[in-house]
Amino acid sequence: MKQIVVISGKGGTGKTSIVASFAACASGRAVIADCDVDAPDLHIILNPVVRERRDFFGIRKASIDKERCTECGACVEHCRFDAIKNFEVDPSACEGCGVCMLVCVSDAVKMVEHLSGHAYISDTRYGPLVHADLFPGEEASGKLVTMVREMARSLAESLKMDMVLIDGSPGTGCPVIASLSGADLALIVTEPTVSGVHDLDRILDVAEHFRIRAMVCINKYDINEETSENIELACNGRGVEMIGRIPFDTNVIDAMVRSVPVVELSTPAACSIKQIWSRLVTSL
Repeated sequence: MKQIVVISGKGGTGKTSIVASFAACASGRAVIADCDVDAPDLHIILNPVVRERRDFFGIRKASIDKERCTECGACVEHCRFDAIKNFEVDPSACEGCGVCMLVCVSDAVKMVEHLSGHAYISDTRYGPLVHADLFPGEEASGKLVTMVREMARSLAESLKMDMVLIDGSPGTGCPVIASLSGADLALIVTEPTVSGVHDLDRILDVAEHFRIRAMVCINKYDINEETSENIELACNGRGVEMIGRIPFDTNVIDAMVRSVPVVELSTPAACSIKQIWSRLVTSL
């Protein structure tokens, strides 16, 4: 079983649209995983029907037992996040550091499990989808990404599917590392803009650090062909394969409005995405 993760050093490069098209190209041979748990949107295109929901517990939060509490004030004094008011813990402010539990002389504070979101296994017309949502303001998104990936891998094994297709988180932080680590191949989607070039360089560094084989495709390459050429030269200099270029195509917007993958339309962008998919599969 192979795991392909599609990532980008920044948001808005078209990563999710490409993953949705890859899901259509896979023709039911892959388990799809949406690891952008902070702002998931792959479900908007794939229209899943949820068949299983699992609770996700992030960091432990403090809880004060009123019967044991002597209201000595030690917890309030030592809480750096001002999460304790009138000897009650505000879960939205608690960072789970546990200092209040350490300083409590009456053993009234405990760190308890805190529901932070849900993970789902759903059916789509392109195959099974594993996705999740993290409640607003909650932490440990990297932990939830890991949960989604483990669920997707187990599902692929049980269904005897040969591929897991992962829509990774944008950026270069903890959720991205959780999306990327252990993958067989990373496709990095970039765009010919100043921020696109800058963030491509950063995400290539991350992939190199974790020794993940990376390939690059440029979305909307023709909005600035000079910058696209510079990106390709930079990739060649790092020994990273440029696997394809996708032209600017207003039909992509039409596909998004209709909630269908771009490859279901006969457009220049669809043709390029299909070619990239074919090269990815051949490379694996």
